Amino acid sequence: MENRLHFYNTLTRREELFVPNVDGKVSMYTCGPTVYHYAHIGNLRSYIMQDLLVKTLLYLGYDVKRVMNITDVGHLASDADTGEDKMIAGAKREHKTVMEIARFYTEAFFHDFARLNLRTPDVVEPATNCIEAFIHVIGKLMEEGYAYESGGNIYFDTAKLQDYYVLSNQSEKDLMVGVREDVSEDGNKRNKSDFVLWFTKSKFEDQELKWDSPWGVGYPGWHIECSCISMKHLGERLDIHCGGVDNIFPHHTNEIAQSEAYLGHKWCNYWFHVHHLTDRSGKMSKSKGDFLTLSLLESKGYDPRVYRMFCLQSHYRKPLEFSYEVLDNMGAAYDKLVKRIAALKQEGEVDQEMFAAYRERFQTALCDDLNSAMAFTVLYDMLKEDVSDATKYALAEDFDRVLSLDLTTAGLEDGAENHVDAELEAYVLEQIEERKAAKKEKDFAKADAIRARLLEKGIVLEDTREGVKWKKA
Repeated sequence: MENRLHFYNTLTRREELFVPNVDGKVSMYTCGPTVYHYAHIGNLRSYIMQDLLVKTLLYLGYDVKRVMNITDVGHLASDADTGEDKMIAGAKREHKTVMEIARFYTEAFFHDFARLNLRTPDVVEPATNCIEAFIHVIGKLMEEGYAYESGGNIYFDTAKLQDYYVLSNQSEKDLMVGVREDVSEDGNKRNKSDFVLWFTKSKFEDQELKWDSPWGVGYPGWHIECSCISMKHLGERLDIHCGGVDNIFPHHTNEIAQSEAYLGHKWCNYWFHVHHLTDRSGKMSKSKGDFLTLSLLESKGYDPRVYRMFCLQSHYRKPLEFSYEVLDNMGAAYDKLVKRIAALKQEGEVDQEMFAAYRERFQTALCDDLNSAMAFTVLYDMLKEDVSDATKYALAEDFDRVLSLDLTTAGLEDGAENHVDAELEAYVLEQIEERKAAKKEKDFAKADAIRARLLEKGIVLEDTREGVKWKKA
């Protein structure tokens, strides 16, 4: 590893040399989606930039194990532990069960992952799989005096910590409860900054998902799941924790508090946060009502890889403003780029000296706080270089291990290799009908197996409100 990766650590508020706990190995945790609706493109920007980090680490030779949770219970409408559970809201909106909503939108989320060429985490764990782990950790926090019961719920006592605001750099006077009109103060708390570890039926009688616990029948708070799922799969010492800047407080702040109180030592060394995607009216979010999804962009004729390229042209720590005009320009740039690479004649020898020099430049850009815009500059400079087409093609293929824009294959997609013959089409349609019947019978294992079988044949399924759509991967 000749180049050493530096990136901004939210915990120390400066760029730092990345040094993992175990040489050559990286443990990474990513806050996953609350699967009550489709991901909007603002959510997806964060995952694209996290994908850049993962693939940069792999490119530099690290062995990366990445874990992601799926929030299918416990995330309330307000991060201040008030309001309706987002999963229940989704179930009511669509007249389905919570688990039906969770399954549908988890599939939709990872379908977006595939279309954006995002690397699926090594472990994906739904919160509902880990109830016993949550109860165990909460129990120990109660025993050690870090948690208390009040009004039927279990709260973490932030007053027990010397520096609760170590990540967000706030003070208690900065914490405003009721900043929004729909957020009310919880009178059960000892301190305004305390947060719920476990809700009981005394407060949420109509909760669909409930479990027995030493404190009554109820369900976990949102914050506890990420700590427990991370520790379950990555152990007591975490290298990198990822998320959007809106997760810094209170979610990631609360994760640090409960994890380090439970463990008795520092938990995570590096915190990686991606800034918001905005439009002219401000930050994009689902709460605005109509929101932009990847499927909506596709319906307007935009290739998901163009959106990925749009995100990679900006730095992850800067707000990025979305507009269709900019996306149009990016689409034209992408088409021009892949056609230019497709036109390369793979003749002659690869100039190993030139290959090494440009690879070094590409690595240097990435190691400078993931400067993906500079990485593109290296790519374009390389394509203008007076060197063999074979060298250019080899470098484009090498750079695409990180950029993941199908640089050496996208220009060929209009050709024969994108053709689906009549026999395969008939098979796909037959399998879709079989999968539909399986889902109707609630045989989800069979339905998932059919999806996987089609994916092996290069066919991607998309469940939409209008029915199942399919295309060649």
